[in-house]
Amino acid sequence: MSNKPETKLTRRAFVAGSAGVAATLAISPTLAAGKTLNVLSHKVHQTVLGSGEGDLMAGWRKANDAEIAFTTFDSNPLQDRLFREASLKETEYGVGYLIDNRPTSQIAALFEPLGPYQDKDAIEDFGDIAPGLVQGMTVDGKLIGIPVRHATQGLFYNEALLEEAGISAPPATLEELIEQAKKTTFTSKAGTPVTGMVLASDLAVFPVMFARAYGGDFISPDLKLVANREALEQGLAALRGMFEAGSLPRSYATTKNDDQVTWLQQGRAAFTVLPFARGAQLNNAEQSKFPGKIKAVPFPGSKAIQGKMPMASVVEAWAMSIPKNAKDKALAWSFIKEVSSKRVTLGMALNGNGPVRVSTYADEKLKAGNALAAVEAKVLATARGAFPPFPEAARAQATFLEEVQLAVLGRKPVKDAVSAIIERVKPMMPA
Repeated sequence: MSNKPETKLTRRAFVAGSAGVAATLAISPTLAAGKTLNVLSHKVHQTVLGSGEGDLMAGWRKANDAEIAFTTFDSNPLQDRLFREASLKETEYGVGYLIDNRPTSQIAALFEPLGPYQDKDAIEDFGDIAPGLVQGMTVDGKLIGIPVRHATQGLFYNEALLEEAGISAPPATLEELIEQAKKTTFTSKAGTPVTGMVLASDLAVFPVMFARAYGGDFISPDLKLVANREALEQGLAALRGMFEAGSLPRSYATTKNDDQVTWLQQGRAAFTVLPFARGAQLNNAEQSKFPGKIKAVPFPGSKAIQGKMPMASVVEAWAMSIPKNAKDKALAWSFIKEVSSKRVTLGMALNGNGPVRVSTYADEKLKAGNALAAVEAKVLATARGAFPPFPEAARAQATFLEEVQLAVLGRKPVKDAVSAIIERVKPMMPA
């Protein structure tokens, strides 16, 4: 996506551009809004709110005599622009969309604490919003963003390949996943060499998921680095064992996220880990050789944690925030409150948004168009980010991945790799 901003065409501009000047003069007094709320976001956030007769915010616009003007960027440029705007003496933007792993203490200080707004004029059934998403937008004890969109990871599998390998049901434990990945490392009846599981090597999501499957983590929500060393070692040892068995690709070191989609669609892998929202793409009859056969379940924890703690899948989320230097904060909060309502959350979900409310997944309209709604709701209830935000988070993640790759490829003993993670990342952690 281009870094060039795209600004929403307002209703007044649309009328002016599509009708004659005389008609515009006659109509514009009726359509002209008394005020404008400028919103800084990704294009997708604007799109899922609908337009025309499907505009989910039409009632809000009328009730507030307000127009909404979106300025959109791709993710990284958006965050850079938002932080610059929030650093100025004053900004024209009332609402900015934040990614959950970006707000460090210093960045969070640029945004309004939303607790007082919630206390005074509460969002509908706020407890229905997944707790892990709210936690991801709570920095130094202050809520600075209201979750609005998420991408939660699930375990996808090719049902046809599992059946061909004599497997009747997807794995319920990590141990079963490892075993099934070995069984599905074979040549299929179609003559395709199949690798049990395909994972990208450049994302922290996957080693973090394996560590959590044993009750550990890379960095915990309270910023503890490798609080459970044994669990991280078990997770990396499991990945290394899969690589040695051939149930991870020989090309693991260069495998990317898009490769995971392609391999599953082509029947080159039986398992992968992707956001549940990828389900439709994986089963697209125009792209996939196995439409309707690629399904998903929660990523399973090991036998060691089952019954003791929930498996916390990794989730990335977006949230709506109000810069401290915004002009009309009351209007901004009114917008956030409306977008967070059950009605708009459902409407956005039907337009392809990852709904942040657990109850939305029970809606019959959503379930009719999303076969994974129930399982995604279950996973979302306990999901949380791959690691909390802090100033050196990006460098810490890169360092973590360097050592993980050495361990998985067998170039360094797992214990030594974990020691190196702790030694190298510790100086990057907040004091």
